[in-house]
Amino acid sequence: MWHVTHNQPHSDHIELSGEQLATVLRYGVRQDGTFALERSLVWPLLRTIPNDTHGSFMQRSALDLPALITVNGTPLKHERVETIAINGLLNVVSQYHVQHASTPTVQVSRTVFPSMVHPVLCEAYSLVNFSAHPMVVSIPDLRMDSHAPADRGVDGTYVVATRTGNAGVFRVAPGDSLSFSLSIQAHRATEPPLAVDVGAELAGRDRFLQTISSALVLETPDPLIDELFRFSKIRASESIFKTKGGYMHGPGGEAYYAAIWANDQAEYVNPMFPYIGYSIGNQSAMNSFAHFGRFMNPEFKPIPSSIIAEGTDIWNGAGDRGDAAMIGYGAARYALANGNLEDATTLWPLIEWCLAYCKRQLNAQGVVASDSDELEGRFPAGDANLTTSCLYYDALLSAYYLGGHLQIPARQLRQYKQEATALRRAIERHFGSSMHGFETYRYYAGNDLLRSWIAMPLTVGIYDRVEGTVQALFSDRLWSENGLLTQEGSTTYWDRSTLYALRGAFAGGATEKALLYLQHYAKTRLTGQHVPYPIEAWPEGNQRHLSAESGLYVRIITEGLFGIRPTGLRSFALSPRLPADWPTMELSAIKAFGGELGVKVARVADKLEVTVSNKGKLIHTSQIKPGDTINVSVGE
Repeated sequence: MWHVTHNQPHSDHIELSGEQLATVLRYGVRQDGTFALERSLVWPLLRTIPNDTHGSFMQRSALDLPALITVNGTPLKHERVETIAINGLLNVVSQYHVQHASTPTVQVSRTVFPSMVHPVLCEAYSLVNFSAHPMVVSIPDLRMDSHAPADRGVDGTYVVATRTGNAGVFRVAPGDSLSFSLSIQAHRATEPPLAVDVGAELAGRDRFLQTISSALVLETPDPLIDELFRFSKIRASESIFKTKGGYMHGPGGEAYYAAIWANDQAEYVNPMFPYIGYSIGNQSAMNSFAHFGRFMNPEFKPIPSSIIAEGTDIWNGAGDRGDAAMIGYGAARYALANGNLEDATTLWPLIEWCLAYCKRQLNAQGVVASDSDELEGRFPAGDANLTTSCLYYDALLSAYYLGGHLQIPARQLRQYKQEATALRRAIERHFGSSMHGFETYRYYAGNDLLRSWIAMPLTVGIYDRVEGTVQALFSDRLWSENGLLTQEGSTTYWDRSTLYALRGAFAGGATEKALLYLQHYAKTRLTGQHVPYPIEAWPEGNQRHLSAESGLYVRIITEGLFGIRPTGLRSFALSPRLPADWPTMELSAIKAFGGELGVKVARVADKLEVTVSNKGKLIHTSQIKPGDTINVSVGE
């Protein structure tokens, strides 16, 4: 919560989403203490022409409803914002003067949020009379329709309908309050507008927030790390749109909706959803893999990088970005953690195809060739990059673990294990390098500048160069106040590589250094100038709150700090990294591996006591040395 003080102007932006609407709220407090709000509204299911990646119907609104209210026949005056709070919705409390009063006598609170299921932005208002006299309050009856040109819409004309709720004239006694609302929706001109109950919509939003907050609960001695974890679960889970092509998780950012990407969805966020157990998240993950699976082919032509426009078209403008490695990695990790045999059986052909594709892409040096990487040419990636080979390596290991549940021939699984071993050696030979005295990795052949993606081997269990890599990542050549620079000497940063690096540093055992930089990151994202979620990049996109990056923050904790590595549908390896100054850490309500798990790590002298429960029943307890790994079987 921001407690606003006099002469403290500030502005920021935040994205919020529901199944049929996303909004970027550009909000702030002006020099004179008044509140500023511009709503950027995106309707991903109302498609525009051309119906491409960016073909979502959009409109902005700067309507200020309190400015239209009258009290005792005069407008509210001299607004002073008291607090601004964010918790999956935006809540603003302001005080106003009435007529010639020398002190504030009216308080107005507004809560702004998207409907979870309808194409509606909702604003719930409450006006409180804290004067000593009754007030006559008039709420305007707004009924405004704005029509978009018919030749811009795939379905013709779209109508933006703005309405107030509980309009009228009311007598408000001292100490009493008055509730009213504002809604903004869009619909096809051939359809009527929805009747909106803002109170019911707020209850639905609250239920969603409670569902996400009560699953996969983190408790550590650091409240900022815990709170950013909770916020990240919300952002990663809310950005799912119910398209005609099924539930599709979308990055957002006023640009990327009703579409999926091999990196954002398959690689980044899908492996997170089993741990939260959010049904719609799991449906969106399975749906994304089904869409990618449509493009498997016997000629082993690349799967498109992105499937757009509600599943009706594709984008592959950067060629092969290593997309098969991304998809194979994500599908195999997801299948294991999801713990569902039927889903795993469904996903196996896609995993198998992606592995076969990557194998065909191995070059003479034994690493995976591609046209580009996830940055799509923004920075050089050579003809074979470190990230793609690391993802393929991890996918081979996950397939080895998964195949045993699916009656895959033992010979085929042994082959995967052997190919992973050979690839790990090739990664060391081809990418292992001394860079500015750091024994780390080059990103591609000929690369002589440190890159943020050198953390990738650490996230897939390759620790041969962990010391030099961690030193390089957190050196002044790469680290900045906003995280890792994409390339030394640049000013560009993308959160995704910072989030991978923090996960990898924990996984590689550099716990104290990783914690220091994680604390800095959490403080910056939660209490800095732009809050409260992980971001995409800067300068591109002006630090948009793209949603899959929030999934990557969650995975710092699950896979990095707690060291969870799926090894079966009902089993996982656990390599906890309890920081020296923390007596305990706990992760509860873990919905993965077919259970509801709790993992607690406590320091006992020079050992770590690890307890694991399933549905409240203790299933594992042991004392281990820091850095050790234990294997946990959940059981049926």
